[in-house]
Amino acid sequence: MLLSLNRKRVSGVSQMITQINHFLVFFPVSNEKTSIMQKQNAFFIPVRVRSFCSSRLTHQPKVSLAESTQPPASLVASRVSRLARTEAQEVLFDYLHSTRSLGYMDAEHISKNSPDFVLNLLSKIDSGKDVTRSLTRFLRYNPINEFEPFFESLGLSQSELSPLLPRHLMFLSDDEVLLDNFHVLCDYGIPRSKMGKMYVEATEIFRHDRGVLASKLWAYENLGLSKNTVIKLVSCCPSLLIGGVDSRFVKVLEKLKELGFKNDWIGRYLPGKGSYNWDQVSETLDFLYKIGYNEVQLLNLFKTNPALVFEGSGQKVYVLFGRLLKLGLKMNEVYSLFSQNPQILSSKFVKNLLQAVGFLIEIGMGMKDISNMVLMHAELMGSCSLKGPKTVCSKLKVGRESLCQIIKDDPLKLFHLASKTEVKIDEQVDCQNPSKDVEKTEFLLRLGYVENSEEVTKALKQFRGRGDQLQERFDCLVQAGLDSNVVRNIVKRAPMVLNQSKDVLEKKIDYLKNYLCYPLESVVAFPAYLCYDMGRINHRCKMYVWLRERGVAKPTLSLSTILACSDAKFEKYFVDVHPEGPAMWESLKKSSNSS
Repeated sequence: MLLSLNRKRVSGVSQMITQINHFLVFFPVSNEKTSIMQKQNAFFIPVRVRSFCSSRLTHQPKVSLAESTQPPASLVASRVSRLARTEAQEVLFDYLHSTRSLGYMDAEHISKNSPDFVLNLLSKIDSGKDVTRSLTRFLRYNPINEFEPFFESLGLSQSELSPLLPRHLMFLSDDEVLLDNFHVLCDYGIPRSKMGKMYVEATEIFRHDRGVLASKLWAYENLGLSKNTVIKLVSCCPSLLIGGVDSRFVKVLEKLKELGFKNDWIGRYLPGKGSYNWDQVSETLDFLYKIGYNEVQLLNLFKTNPALVFEGSGQKVYVLFGRLLKLGLKMNEVYSLFSQNPQILSSKFVKNLLQAVGFLIEIGMGMKDISNMVLMHAELMGSCSLKGPKTVCSKLKVGRESLCQIIKDDPLKLFHLASKTEVKIDEQVDCQNPSKDVEKTEFLLRLGYVENSEEVTKALKQFRGRGDQLQERFDCLVQAGLDSNVVRNIVKRAPMVLNQSKDVLEKKIDYLKNYLCYPLESVVAFPAYLCYDMGRINHRCKMYVWLRERGVAKPTLSLSTILACSDAKFEKYFVDVHPEGPAMWESLKKSSNSS
């Protein structure tokens, strides 16, 4: 049964990789920076005062500014003064507000945010003369298609307008459904400059019956999202407002909650551009679980690289996975690479790793040799930036074939010769030098590992540091009061314990004994306590002690109960159980941030 599930999982991953095969080139792709538009408030005030002598027309306008032949806007702009443009905006405002009875804010926004339309209007008159008088007269006898400046003011370009213009309508007031839904979005706080994109991607949301759109917005707030988060979500992903509450999005939200993220985290880090495939985002989260990432690792990964899952709906994860397979790595080797190097998905790591692979390809190294390099030295390849092959060859006065042979003979030469940060790389290379593994192996044998076994090979990759450093940390636990046999069992169950420095271990043990008043043996039942960062330990334990002093919590809860649960569960069981709990929790977090 388990074998069958694994085969299905591998088959599913392979199919997805096949679908994105055209992305698989060995060069890093730069991330786009998203710009955040300033929020604008809007409201609708109907005023029925007419100053132009015109009435609703049933025929098409004599001239459609979007379709007419005219000089490019840049040429017109160069001939039109700022004063003329300002006067034209005022005339357009008067026309829309006084003659066409649009609300004050609507008319003002349209007139000030449709520069191409205004320039096109000015091209119809002699802008050197009295602009106000000439343009007022022009509009009196040449009614405009109001949808043109309206859509432009929503952030669309002139080239995007033609397919959006209604065939048999020219006045905005003739499309009451459009205006009603537009004003619902304005009143909710969605920037008008974002609505053009929303209209293009999900026109259906502007055709809802009265009251429907507002209820959809409120439905997302009922999921626990703040208004600001809903605004950002629907602005960049308007399809959420089509149909009922998107169950695929809810699934993603629930998975993020399980990791300890609050509801509004997604709103802070969701890129403002692009659309999202929530099914694929959910599958990406599942995929990361399957290849060995635990909750703590995922939490740290998303904190340092929050766009990872959202940019391309998590496609980057599969693209990297596919690139590694294309190098010739086997599926289980890629799984192992991901699980042993959780940082492999950070933007910097991916960039450096692919740069190193590109370097090796450029000097003519075969795929088999490159895949061996990745398996043996992935951490180094991802942690340093390399010079170009041309620069390295020039400095060494050798050809690319010779450089390739040098690196084949001693793979670590790649980092000595091509690294831009020689000192740091030297330190890392020393740690990875096979001769240094002798000390580490001797330490493992003292712990009871069997020589030349797969267990030793795996442990060598899990433990960080030299053999003498690992022994020092082991001795630290023994000197703290634990039996050496007990420490051996702890280390075998949780190897990451010895990846903490001696100072950090001493600090955590002191905190356990002197602040929590817990016996040292508590770490035997939950050795992962020594692996959590002090920030998490400090926050949660102080909150627990506060509750314990008030008689709300049991005197000696297990460390795993306090530390291992997600933030959402911790707040439910340790914060919300006391009326003053939320205030105390916020105080603890603020005091930590300020320090």
